Amino acid sequence: MRIDIVRPHDLSVAEVERWSALQGAGLESPFLSPHWAKAVERAQPSRQIRVAVFRDEGKACGFFPARVGSSVAMPAGAPLCDYQGVVGEPGLAVDPKALLQAFGVGRLDFTQMLESQSAFAPYARGRSLSHVVDLSAGFAAYDAERKAAGVGVLKDAAKKRRKAAREAGEPRFTAFSRSRHDFDQLIAWKRAQLRATNQTDIFDASWTLNLLDDLFESRDPDFGGALFTLHFGDRLAAAHFHLRNTKIVHGWMIAHDHAFERYSPGILLFADILAWMDGTTYRRLDLGCGDYRFKLELANDQEPIVHGFVGRASAAALVREAAYGVVRAAEALPLGRVSYLPGKAMRRLDRWRGLR
Repeated sequence: MRIDIVRPHDLSVAEVERWSALQGAGLESPFLSPHWAKAVERAQPSRQIRVAVFRDEGKACGFFPARVGSSVAMPAGAPLCDYQGVVGEPGLAVDPKALLQAFGVGRLDFTQMLESQSAFAPYARGRSLSHVVDLSAGFAAYDAERKAAGVGVLKDAAKKRRKAAREAGEPRFTAFSRSRHDFDQLIAWKRAQLRATNQTDIFDASWTLNLLDDLFESRDPDFGGALFTLHFGDRLAAAHFHLRNTKIVHGWMIAHDHAFERYSPGILLFADILAWMDGTTYRRLDLGCGDYRFKLELANDQEPIVHGFVGRASAAALVREAAYGVVRAAEALPLGRVSYLPGKAMRRLDRWRGLR
């Protein structure tokens, strides 16, 4: 097995087609697409965005993109990349240490690696769940299943929609909106939300706005961004900007006008998107990680993901091991929320490293 390291835009047409063809069951996410790696490289031309191409007797049989630094590699597009993994032939033997050698680094960090990537299981340091809405049986079956599970989120959304129509203006849903004004408003709302909750402003890094702009402007039918909006009358109430391919919509940037908080416009928009998907090729809506109530109520499936790192003898690996050691020691102490501060600080630092 040989591993070649190339720039995403240096992949041949045949290699891009091969990568896309290998995105079979469990690997269909738009974040695992060659088009994601290319979009990230366009947004970060000064960064070392590279693709490890696994070859068996000259034939490309696997692909793994990463941002490669002097000593550490991380997911391409982190912290905006919601899934990571090697896209390859079934049974492809992946040696993570060989990836380190090929990239020329001492450490490979991963934050949302698919748990199904068994080669990385020995290096996982934590596990979480990404919430998923599976619409493969159709919206009516999904709605019935949610009701049977005792979840009233769609019923409550219908009541709030009627209330909004009476009090705020007739709700109007738009899929794949091309409104630049609404897109810019979403970004403004999202930045305000991040500041209000004392989170890292991901848009402080110019490349993140470049990436979203590029995806918003894309007309590629197979990959790009999708802006969904909900208006009450003539006023924008909620907007979502999601990543999509031909089968999956992946929830990404969501925000709403807090003046309409009592109507839960973000939930109404999700309900609209799910109903709209029923007449399309889309059969899965990824909601991402985080045990928010709306995700738990909307989701009828889950995708396990793990975080951790692969290291070889190097200062970079020692530093990461020490950091995880501090996190483990703190979380073992009976200090309540204080015990989780080192882990929170580590995640914030990882976001900062990805953005800079």
